[in-house]
Amino acid sequence: QAQLVESGGGLVQSGGSLRLSCVASGFTVDYYGMGWFRQAPGKEREGVSYISNSGETTIYADSVKGRFTISRDNKKHMVYLQIDSLKPEDTGVYYCAARSLVYSDDDSPLNPFEYDYWGQGTQVTVGS
Repeated sequence: QAQLVESGGGLVQSGGSLRLSCVASGFTVDYYGMGWFRQAPGKEREGVSYISNSGETTIYADSVKGRFTISRDNKKHMVYLQIDSLKPEDTGVYYCAARSLVYSDDDSPLNPFEYDYWGQGTQVTVGS
């Protein structure tokens, strides 16, 4: 079975940094584009970043451009999200997900509807 497990969340003050990690198992990660999403209490899940299966294409939500960096290491079955200059509005549960093979890069890679497999999430809390 496909499984994704996130780690690296925590409590950080505004302006601080975190590095989130996601390890995948049960499927061939080389074939899949991967995304990071977040969800604050009472709000809808939103896409923050996407990386293609080869790592050649990356996409970021406007709200995180210049602060977040997505990367992957297919040999280690890992996906990462480096988060810098954290803001209180970044608070939420962060999820990694594997994108359906049905879609191409010119669709909507930050749309959670396009993803097949999801992790359980890791909490990021930004204080002031």
